[in-house]
Amino acid sequence: MYSVNPSGGVSPGIGASPVEAEVSRIRVLLKESRFDEAVQAASALADRLPENRDVLYLLALGQRQRHQPTEALETLKRLERHHPRYGRLHQERGLCYVAMKDAPNAIAAFQRAIAVNPALPASFDMLAGLHRLTGDPESARAAAAEAAKLRALPQAILDATGLFTEGEVVAAEKMLRAFLLEHGDHIEAMRLLARIGASLGVLDDAEILLAAVLERAPDYIAARHDYACVLIERHKHVEARAQLDILLSRDPDSRVYRTLYASTTVGLGRHEEAAELFNRLIAETPAGARELAELHLSVAHALKTLGRARQAIEAYRAAIAARPDFGDAYWSLANLKTFRFAEEEIAQAQAAESNSETAAADRYNLCFALGKAFEDRADFETSWRYYERGNALKRRESRYRPELIERNTANQKKICTTAFFAERTGWGLPSDAPIFIVGLPRSGSTLIEQILASHSKVEGTQELADIPRIVLDLQGRDPDLDNPRYPGILTDLAPDIFTSLAEKYLRDTEPYRAGRPRFIDKMPNNFRHIGLIHLMFPNARIIDARREPMACCMGNLKQLFAQGQEFAYSIADIARYYRTYLDLMAHWDEVLPDRVLRVWHEDVVADLEGSVRRILGFCGLTFEPACVEYYKTERSVRTASSEQVRQPIFREGLDQWRNFEPWLGPLRGALGDAVERYRF
Repeated sequence: MYSVNPSGGVSPGIGASPVEAEVSRIRVLLKESRFDEAVQAASALADRLPENRDVLYLLALGQRQRHQPTEALETLKRLERHHPRYGRLHQERGLCYVAMKDAPNAIAAFQRAIAVNPALPASFDMLAGLHRLTGDPESARAAAAEAAKLRALPQAILDATGLFTEGEVVAAEKMLRAFLLEHGDHIEAMRLLARIGASLGVLDDAEILLAAVLERAPDYIAARHDYACVLIERHKHVEARAQLDILLSRDPDSRVYRTLYASTTVGLGRHEEAAELFNRLIAETPAGARELAELHLSVAHALKTLGRARQAIEAYRAAIAARPDFGDAYWSLANLKTFRFAEEEIAQAQAAESNSETAAADRYNLCFALGKAFEDRADFETSWRYYERGNALKRRESRYRPELIERNTANQKKICTTAFFAERTGWGLPSDAPIFIVGLPRSGSTLIEQILASHSKVEGTQELADIPRIVLDLQGRDPDLDNPRYPGILTDLAPDIFTSLAEKYLRDTEPYRAGRPRFIDKMPNNFRHIGLIHLMFPNARIIDARREPMACCMGNLKQLFAQGQEFAYSIADIARYYRTYLDLMAHWDEVLPDRVLRVWHEDVVADLEGSVRRILGFCGLTFEPACVEYYKTERSVRTASSEQVRQPIFREGLDQWRNFEPWLGPLRGALGDAVERYRF
């Protein structure tokens, strides 16, 4: 019996559906060598489920066994568009080339298979034979040795590796935990469990496991590579670079290590250097290589952040030229906000979006890009259709649960009372260095950041992940989302804990600063953690960037975020989130009076200089004219508003949401009284 898994394949389960039963029948037909029947059944099922991993794989397998390798290769192309990380598809491709007596392409396919899934001993066996056949005995010996090494592993680890690389993450994790429970520490099992943790977003556990692996086996290069990747995911770019220095000292030509090194350079805010590193990689990449588009995209992002819009546009277009359905590149162009697509670019994007073989991620990126393109042409009905479709596609893959945010709000209000803070007066670090800008995305926070970063004593950084990381640590491993430890754990922490957390925060954020006495942390979601911030930094300034709810929510519905902000992909979710935000901010105003400065975006637009003086005064900063002429300040800006804040304020932006008013009745209804009380 099988059940559909998130990757689009099927996995063992209870209560098989008709589709799952049909997949099982096809497997039986192949096992019984009834290839004609198997191909006929798989082909019919593939017409109904054109993105299903296992159906396409079984179809290709049957076609090869029916002596139709050319047809099988075409099916595998379809499979790769949707599931490029499925190792068995590359192994099957290698077998097709073997049937066609094409040794070079067979070798390339098997090498790709083991790069994706290193637990395929059959691919290593085939490589050993092919290398012997083509006169490369050294490579043949290496492949044979790897096959033998795999077969020497405990079967549970080999099976778990295969399950993990093919998308069966939960089953792989259960198998590994049972193995470790029975056998104790095992380097390969620990490393694989860390990889599974990283894939599930449990990055703290993955980091701990990999550190333990390297303590026991410091020369385990693959584990050190995994460790560097996890550190990058945790935004620990300094620590990640230290690991990459070790790896590059052993293999200075490795493209994988060099690409990761360039990524850490981006993370540290050194965008000029990052662009140069990525360009070097591009110069060494052959035309047609799949990674070429990603490299051009990385260069473009760095140039955009540096304010070099014209060069960034050229790099984004180079990414599209390298991969015409590359949705991320189209959306990145649209996300410049000031860019306008040419007619032929719109037609190309529409063709890619409507192609059934375009991957889901590319499709929703294309939808958001086309929404912006038609909005710029004042075709608001077509624009709305694309925004609506893009949001639906993105929301479909999201695991966002609005009740968790609402439960956190209720818990914050229950724990963080006036009496709670009164009992903790004077706790934390007295430093006033951080300036926290909180609120919702698309609320004008980047404008406030640019104003403050134009001051001689203030450093603009980015949306720092340090407060959310502290919250994750406080929640502990294996958090119970329905009964979380945080914020209740705040009541159990001694004063020195908050001081230590504050000191660690300042240490960890130092790489993003350039020596000015004050700096900005613009992570918008930190509004949920103002109580924690107050206990860490009782003298830090906190600014709430707020915007009229219809404009703010529509701004979010038009925005495809690089990561996080999962509440932004449906009218119901964004309205609930906005209302919850108002509720929690009202609570902070009550229990921490005058602690937060509220800045309404509409007021900044109406009276820029007055608003600038008010913001600077709250932060204890003297007035500087450069803060009014913020658009002249040259600095890196990483958010969606990067190009907009390099221009003077235009009032026209305030009411842009009204272009979509005919379709926003459900949003207004869901917001309820928030459309009035946001001013309080």
